[in-house]
Amino acid sequence: MGSTLNSKWLPVTSTVTVALALLSASTAVISLYFCRKKSKVLYSKIQELEISLNSCLQNSAAERQGRIRAQQDLRKALAEPKSENLEQTSYPMTPIGLVQSCFSTRNGTPRQPLLVPLARACLVFDSARVPPASLEGLVEYSHCWIIYVFHLNTNLEKLWKHPSRSKFKAKVRVPGLKGGKMGVLATRSPHRPCPIGLTVAKVEAVRGNMVLLSGVDLVDGTPVLDIKPYLPYCDSIQGAAVPEWVMVDNILAVASVNFSEGFSSSLSDCWETAKKKSLYASPDELQCLIKQVLSWDIRSLSQRNQPHDPLIKTGNGEAPNSALDSDQNQDQEASDNENSQVCHPSGDVTYHLILEGTNVAYRIDFNGNVTVENVVVSSEILNRNRNRRSFLEWRDELS
Repeated sequence: MGSTLNSKWLPVTSTVTVALALLSASTAVISLYFCRKKSKVLYSKIQELEISLNSCLQNSAAERQGRIRAQQDLRKALAEPKSENLEQTSYPMTPIGLVQSCFSTRNGTPRQPLLVPLARACLVFDSARVPPASLEGLVEYSHCWIIYVFHLNTNLEKLWKHPSRSKFKAKVRVPGLKGGKMGVLATRSPHRPCPIGLTVAKVEAVRGNMVLLSGVDLVDGTPVLDIKPYLPYCDSIQGAAVPEWVMVDNILAVASVNFSEGFSSSLSDCWETAKKKSLYASPDELQCLIKQVLSWDIRSLSQRNQPHDPLIKTGNGEAPNSALDSDQNQDQEASDNENSQVCHPSGDVTYHLILEGTNVAYRIDFNGNVTVENVVVSSEILNRNRNRRSFLEWRDELS
């Protein structure tokens, strides 16, 4: 009986098994079909992407070659400007920072760098053009070169004109030659075809986008184009030769600098107001700065030639020096106005030096002896200095 039942169900089981096998096979075939179809679609998309990528690479290479050719053409055009297109030739240059100096005016600003070791300035960079990271490593150098603009020249408007109309002077009179002329490019005159100056200063500290410098010969507000580290092994030239007339700059050194009996007391009174934004740590240090500045005769050529002439007047009434060219004369008059002088009935002259928020009164005799008489606060200069960092704020970097 049992064998009879098994024999009856056997065909059914076989049929079901075959059906399941066929179903599984058809499912596999369908899956394989869709997989192949999907793979074809993906392969087609990959091919399209590869074609698009190759096209982009070719376009990028062509654009790069075009930029390179354009840059080469631009450099060639700039390097070989046509004479008729001089006014159109320019380079992408703009100041990247400003100097906050202890010298508020041109008068008193040293004629050369490092002559006044205590002369300090804070160079503040435009963070949009010079991120603070640009200054990393600068503090490891003792000195740096500074490229700047002679922004206070009185003849800057002439430089915008064509050379044929600018009336630019090829020669300038120099103090070392007692009014004799020399080619402007053989001097350090600020009146140059391009009013760009080069100086060197000691790097005292670096913080954020600011650099504290000393030994500067830069007036407050000077625009800076660039700075570069000073490298002694290639920047210092042993045995370098200079003309004899350059060496006579030493004659501008005064015989002595003395302070009146009440000067220290007056300076201490001024210090209570000036110290808030001063680049100096104490009134004694500020007095040392005054002595270093006045150790050189900072008077203009006309003032030195006529030091006790009662006809000399203060301000705009000062007589020009006929020995100078017009551009130099205009700058000298501006400098003389900064170094205002008062003539006394005795014939003595009191000069004024505006320095680090103070107005210093001094006299100098025929023998080159300087007597510093008095000092008062210059409110106008202090207001101008209100946004700069003081010595106390630099103390951590200097320690």
